[in-house]
Amino acid sequence: MSDRIRIGVIGVGIIGKQHIEGYARIPGVEIVAIADIDEPEAKRVGAAHKIKHVYTDYHDVLRTDEIDAVDVCLHNNLHAPVTIAALEAGKHVYCEKPMAGSCFDAKAMVDASARTGKMLSIQLATLFSKEHKAAKHLVEEGHLGRIYAARAFGFRRRGRPFVDGYATPEFVMKSVAAGGALFDMGVYHIAEVLDLLGNPKPLTITGATYQEIDMYEEPAKSAGYSVEEIGIGHVRLEGGITFSIEETWAVHYDGSESCKILGSKAGLKLHPLTYYSKVGDLEFSAAVDVDGPDYRWHRWVKDYDAYDGTQQHWIAALRGRVPLLPTAEIALNVMLISEGIYWSQERGCEVNAADVIAGSKSSALDV
Repeated sequence: MSDRIRIGVIGVGIIGKQHIEGYARIPGVEIVAIADIDEPEAKRVGAAHKIKHVYTDYHDVLRTDEIDAVDVCLHNNLHAPVTIAALEAGKHVYCEKPMAGSCFDAKAMVDASARTGKMLSIQLATLFSKEHKAAKHLVEEGHLGRIYAARAFGFRRRGRPFVDGYATPEFVMKSVAAGGALFDMGVYHIAEVLDLLGNPKPLTITGATYQEIDMYEEPAKSAGYSVEEIGIGHVRLEGGITFSIEETWAVHYDGSESCKILGSKAGLKLHPLTYYSKVGDLEFSAAVDVDGPDYRWHRWVKDYDAYDGTQQHWIAALRGRVPLLPTAEIALNVMLISEGIYWSQERGCEVNAADVIAGSKSSALDV
């Protein structure tokens, strides 16, 4: 593929606009077409960014020969059908997180990518932070020893979409969003921990979800608020690793905790990146300078800038500069774990990951 990359964006809501602005900062990327069912807004965005083709039907984007790849920025239960249609139309696909609304749909996306030979990338921004890349350096060089436990943690004191004042009601409607805090934020933190662990296979999942904090009655009623504000999970991973999860949109607590990785030689707190170990009989805790190595790696490591962000990496992979990171495979395991927590809540017991995979059903909407 040439250095000039031509993109079609499907969905120009809150996230779609952010993606368009992100592409504008990458040299050689051109947004050729956009589609959104809100025709006035699509036309406004198209005019603002001088986009050649503006449609209300996403199929028109897929039929546009000038396009190399498609960016899917729709609500969660629309990801799978549009992504699969784009892959089958011969387009590479970059899809907003979470991957889909169910493990079944996420696997169908991965299968379609393999079947068509087209690349599929999922927006997992946390994998490209300075902290994550430095942590991965420590893990891959063996400084933590044998990793046996990890935690994914995400926090908002009061930040539920729509009912707390931002975003649209679709974010809290199960029929459209499929999930709440786990799907909206948890995907980022679960993914960054899984990536540091080497994306091991989940074996069993226990969890619970809650919606307990008071909210304004009118917006909650008008939105049909039907997703969780907090998700808690406990996962046994292949290799004897224990993985705990806590993700909140609203909770009476503070955000002092963090994602963490525990190993036989050392442990890591991911935010801010802190290294815990010992020398002889002396324990120490060290704040990690992530800026120094980031500067040096940019200067001396070939193509390091291809990992500056999720869209930068996607474009670099399309250009053939670097292999595409396995974000789809990581995101698929995130979906499996999240759906497993929902299953455990409904059944009141631990569930086997294999049963979730076998029993998961599509939650995709018709488009």
